[in-house]
Amino acid sequence: MNHAQLTALGRALRLLGEHGEALSADTPDAKLHEVKADLKRALELLDESVTSAAPSTRCAEHPNGPVDENAPDLCLLCETRRRAARRASINGPAQTGPSATAPSRYGVRDDRPQPQQRWLPELWNGQEWQLCGTPRRDRREAELYLAAARRGPRAAMAYRLVHEFTDYEVLRVWGTPVKVDIEPLGNL
Repeated sequence: MNHAQLTALGRALRLLGEHGEALSADTPDAKLHEVKADLKRALELLDESVTSAAPSTRCAEHPNGPVDENAPDLCLLCETRRRAARRASINGPAQTGPSATAPSRYGVRDDRPQPQQRWLPELWNGQEWQLCGTPRRDRREAELYLAAARRGPRAAMAYRLVHEFTDYEVLRVWGTPVKVDIEPLGNL
C-alpha cells in the first residue's frame, strides 16, 4: 500500500467512525444512504490497496501455507514441527541412518571423506610453481585451460598440470622453469 492509498483509506475510515458516533434510533434514511455510500467507497479503497491473497492460516511464519484443520493456528508446517517435538520429548530423539541399527567399530562409509581426484593447473612465476586457475575435476578441461593460458597475451615461462588424488603427481610440463633473481642486476 503506497502513501496516497494509506491516506485515503485512513480518511474514509475516520469518516465512517464519525458516522458511527452520530447514529441513533431516529437517524433519517438520507443519512443512512450517505453512510452506505461512504462504506462502499472505503471498501473500494481497501480492495485497491490489498495486493496479496487472503491468508489461509493464522500463522505469522506461513500465512499462505498448507492448512491443517486440527492445528490451533491452522498451519500444517508448524503443526508438523510441534508434533515431532512432542514425539521427541516422549520417545527421545529419532535415530536415522546406518548407525541407528548397530554401531560399527570401524565407522561407516559416510563417516569417512570420499577421496577427491583433481587436476591443478600451475604456472612458473620465476621463483616457484603457483596455482593459476581453479582446480578441475576433468583432466581434458584442465589441459584446455592451460592451452588457452599459453596462447594468452601474458603467458608464463612454463606451465604444468598436477594430478591430485591422495598424493600429487606431475603429469605434464610445458616450457622450462628457470629460477629468476628478483633483485635487479643479480643483487650487486
